[in-house]
Parts: sequence; structure tokens; C-alpha cells
Amino acid sequence: MKLYYGPASCSLAPHIALRESGLPFELQKVDLRGKEQTSPEFLAKNPKGYVPVLETDSKEFITEVAVILQYIADQKPGSGLAPEPKTLERYRLMEWLNFIATELHKSLGVLWRKDLSDDTKNYAIENVKKRLTYVNERLSSNAFIAGTTFTIADAYLYTILSWTAYLKFDVTPWPHVQKYMQKMVERPAVREALRAEGLLKEAA
Repeated sequence: MKLYYGPASCSLAPHIALRESGLPFELQKVDLRGKEQTSPEFLAKNPKGYVPVLETDSKEFITEVAVILQYIADQKPGSGLAPEPKTLERYRLMEWLNFIATELHKSLGVLWRKDLSDDTKNYAIENVKKRLTYVNERLSSNAFIAGTTFTIADAYLYTILSWTAYLKFDVTPWPHVQKYMQKMVERPAVREALRAEGLLKEAA
């Protein structure tokens, strides 16, 4: 498999999942600042023009974070990255994946834009605060977002929440979120992914 990624983008989630899975894979960096994602070569892989894109061993291209994550998990049954298909636990995981995608990814993602009106920015911030309160409550009684063990939902949640540091979005009002983020960055696979993307700050 080959993952087309951009450093610090949402493609970090499948990158983490791949390292957690132990499956063999290649990385192909996409120069997002240079708009490589709009090149004819990239658009042939994903006409939507963004990362991540996962190229399978059969040379098919899969897009959308939540779908790629489930594909990775299903290549390693029994890994714990996702419950078995067609079980209630799997649908609960899918609930979290969709919540992260629609309520956190999109709400935080819009704050990257420099041309937002004050009203739009304030609306997005208030929405993020509500969702973080929900996540914080969940993490107050669960070690990971979908339960007691790490799953692909954690790879996605950590990735999106990591944007708060770049956006200077203060998460101190949500202590369980803070604790969770620290725990996640201590995972070997997460550190390996961050290091590979040049995102890990380490002492010299």
C-alpha cells in the first residue's frame, strides 16, 4: 500500500493507523503548499484534489479519512483497530468516525482559513467548544474514544485535535482532552508517524 499524505493534514490519521497495524506501506509526500494536489498527476488519483489517498496493492485508490481508516483496519483482522464488521461495536465505532469527520474535522478545519468573517469564525469556535465538551465527558470515563482500547477512531481524533496547537486554540478548559492528547503522543506508532512527517519536536 502507498499513502499519499501532507504533513500535519488529516492524512496523519491513516498514517498512524498504518503504523499501528504493522502492515507494510510506502509514504508519498504531497506538496500541499506548492498545490501539488491540483496537478493532473494527483487528480488522476483523487479528482477531489486533496489528501489522503491510499493506493492499494491492487492499484486501486481509496479516499476519505474514515473510509481509509476502516480499510486499513480490515486488512488486519483481530488487530483491535476496529471491531468485526456487522457487529454493534463496529457501528458504534462508525458513529465516532462520522462525528469526528463532520463535527470536529470540518469545524476546526474552517479555522485554518484567513478570510473568515468574525461571525463565521465565532460560530465555528462555539461549535468546536460544544463538541470538545462532549468529547471531554466521554474521555472522563473511557481511556480511548470508542472504549477501553485504541482504535482507528483515536488515530482520527488525535489528528484533528492536534490542530488546536497550530490554531492556538486553548484546550485547557477540557482536562480529559489534554490528558488524552498527551497519552496519544506517547504511543510509539504516533511518535513514529510524527517523526516521519517532521512534526515531532525532540530534544537535541
